Amino acid sequence: MISVYIDLAIGLVLAFLLLSLMVSGINEAFVRLFGIRSKFLWAYLRDTMDGGPREGASWIPAKVADVFAKLPFSKDDPRPRHEPEPAPSVVEPVPVDPTAVLAAEAPAPPVDMTGRLYERLQEIDRPTGARTSISDIPPERFSGAVMELVSAEEGGVEGLLAKLEAIGSPLAGHLRGVWEGAQRDLGKFRKGVEAWFDGEMQRLSTLYRRYVKWVVFALGLLLTLLFSMDALEYGKTLLRDNAYRAGVAAIASGGQDGLGALRDKCAVEGAAEPYSCVTESFSSPALVKIFDHAVVSVTIPPDGSEDPSFNWNGAVWWERLITPGHWPGYLISVVALLFGASFWWDVLRRLTGIRGRRP
Repeated sequence: MISVYIDLAIGLVLAFLLLSLMVSGINEAFVRLFGIRSKFLWAYLRDTMDGGPREGASWIPAKVADVFAKLPFSKDDPRPRHEPEPAPSVVEPVPVDPTAVLAAEAPAPPVDMTGRLYERLQEIDRPTGARTSISDIPPERFSGAVMELVSAEEGGVEGLLAKLEAIGSPLAGHLRGVWEGAQRDLGKFRKGVEAWFDGEMQRLSTLYRRYVKWVVFALGLLLTLLFSMDALEYGKTLLRDNAYRAGVAAIASGGQDGLGALRDKCAVEGAAEPYSCVTESFSSPALVKIFDHAVVSVTIPPDGSEDPSFNWNGAVWWERLITPGHWPGYLISVVALLFGASFWWDVLRRLTGIRGRRP
């Protein structure tokens, strides 16, 4: 009896894994197509290196809709343009006189610090278009780029900090804190920049995952409704099939009780003999039935003699959609998809491992 419920759990987990993979695939395809992950990173770098695009604004999206609706299609792309030519080996100092700027004798010239940072990271870029495709910067590479900028200044770290403060770069405050915390030691400063940037990337990843969760929820809801995936109904189908196959196993071992249960089951389905019912059960696994209630279903002949046929189930699909009895099952399916494919894959491995150790 325990094996029946283990099979039930495996069937449900397998269904959730399949749908989770579809959600992940659609989300990843959208992210790669529009470079969302790369844009999100460089939006943060723009805010950190140069400040917002205008007073009181930020490059980092403030809402989920901005991440997956505004950011992909906005004309203000935060990513630097890719230069096919290699970056100059000699780093030029920041073209600003901090003394004159701070004395209000001259306005601070516009300096693209993000572009200067990109020049030091250009060798790890693998562009697929006019803009950079860098979506992840190792902390040691970032600290190395900062040290190259430091080496170009006559005053070293102090010289770079003075110029960053003169142009109003938010990076000045962060580096100033790291410099003072390192007690003005250059080696400790580099390690401190690595640690600071690593922490910033972790916070940025947390923020990005928080936004992605809402997108996964929307995609999960959409797929659940399109496939009309009622988890409760599907679980009952699996339970019936597993009990049914347990009866088949009882017949193979000579159990008369299993034969009686099998006859009763097949009589309900209208089969004259139980063996045709057995064949149909094994040739139509319950997992395949997950797509039977979709708005469009596909029928593939088992012998391959005919082409696949597409069936429009709009009327039945809509009837199921507006039936309150299916809503709890839909809700369970959506919540299950929020756990992600990796979670369900791990659960499936654990379940099949337990199952494999059964005598």
